[in-house]
Formats: sequence, C-alpha cells, structure tokens
Amino acid sequence: MKFVLFVIAVLALVWLLRGARRRADAPPPGPRREARDAEPMVACQWCGVHLPRHEALPGRGGVFCGEAHRAEYERQHGAR
Repeated sequence: MKFVLFVIAVLALVWLLRGARRRADAPPPGPRREARDAEPMVACQWCGVHLPRHEALPGRGGVFCGEAHRAEYERQHGAR
C-alpha cells in the first residue's frame, strides 16, 4: 500500500513540474487591445439588443438589429 501511494505521489510531482515547465516555456501574451480600438455599440430601437455600429441598420427613429425590427417599428410608429 505504501508503494502505491509513493508511486502516485511521484507521478503527481512529475505532472506538476511538467506543467510549470510548459508555462515557463510559453511565449508571453501579445499586447492587449486598447479600449480606443473597440467599436462603438448601439442598441436596437425595437428590442434593445446591443450590436456593433457597422452591423446596425439605420431607419426612421433610430438603428435596428435587423430588417424585421426596422419594418415593425416603422409600421407601428407610422410616418412622422
């Protein structure tokens, strides 16, 4: 029984040392993106979901996440 526990302890030690060596050999992480590189987010006027500005569809009354929400909003709010 002592032999089995000794073998398990040795294997666990080897496993931990190999993991530490891999982390030490790994390249450092690259530069993080700055917040100024992030694209502004806008909310759909109909459902409120947030999406990047370049994906939003402009319409009467704001921006929308899809054609269906733009059409429904414009149908309910009519021409202004």
